[in-house]
Amino acid sequence: MLQLRVSAPSALSAQVRETLEDDPAVSSIAAVHGGSIKPPGDLFFADVAREAANDVIDRLRELGVQELGTIHIDPVPSWLSQPGLDAERIAPGSGADSVVWSEVTQRAFEDTETNWTFLSFMVLATLIAAIAIVLDSPVLIVGAMILGPDFGPVAALGLSLVRRRYSLLRRAIRSLVFGFATAIAVTFLGGLLVGALGWVTADDLGSRNRPDTSFIYTPDRWSFIVAVIAASAGVLSMTSSRVGGLTGVFVSVTTIPAAGNIGLALAFGAWHEVKGSTLQLVINLTGMALAGWVSLALQQRVWADVSAKRAQLVSRMRGRPTPSDT
Repeated sequence: MLQLRVSAPSALSAQVRETLEDDPAVSSIAAVHGGSIKPPGDLFFADVAREAANDVIDRLRELGVQELGTIHIDPVPSWLSQPGLDAERIAPGSGADSVVWSEVTQRAFEDTETNWTFLSFMVLATLIAAIAIVLDSPVLIVGAMILGPDFGPVAALGLSLVRRRYSLLRRAIRSLVFGFATAIAVTFLGGLLVGALGWVTADDLGSRNRPDTSFIYTPDRWSFIVAVIAASAGVLSMTSSRVGGLTGVFVSVTTIPAAGNIGLALAFGAWHEVKGSTLQLVINLTGMALAGWVSLALQQRVWADVSAKRAQLVSRMRGRPTPSDT
């Protein structure tokens, strides 16, 4: 169940109310006349079955509510309502499987903002990965993977193509390029520093000295397969109401460790590791982006069919002819 809070300008209040009242997926509506000060107008609260939320939100967007007012989308963690239960029962599909595109797109825009916090997490995660490589510590590698914030922009690449939000595509590419470039540059400088201090030498870098982390610069066919599977699970976790799988995605892909090894290997002139880690990074990012795009495209196709089925069901409930009936 979702709750919509709509701040509607006075000129659109009647249409917003009619839109909400006319949809059987909306189980309850409350209106505060004159409750919206900016814009001047009315405030509406509506409980909507998650499976049908896209249709209701799209109709509000068609009215232009978002241009002058606001549409808030909030999940309802607990609720008791027989009308709400009835609304969910007649809505095709499952609420746990449904994708609320406005919700996913908003999160993607937030995750692709190249701000100080994003860059800090990228740099810190990559530095931890570099230390893990020197110490040959799988535990630190896992920690660096979890800390890295790069999955959000990667998932946004596929979302931007599926939803045709090309401004999001540019934003995601910029975030990834600038984020990894900054992290690798800082790690390179860190490598030069520890090398000058004598803490790490070129002899410390090599598969013979660190067998547990040599996979970072030796990609194989499994690198791509794991990236595809992990990204598919990550996208499902982002779009479903049942979240919780993102940590597993972070631990599964070798992006942050590869970036850490690129910076470290550049500092010590280990060019074969630079090449291998760069290839590992490209393979993982490509597999994740491709899997994200395919997963989101399939979900969009499925829910487009569900929306069409719901439109026919709603028309029959109202006694109107549907395209398939004519």
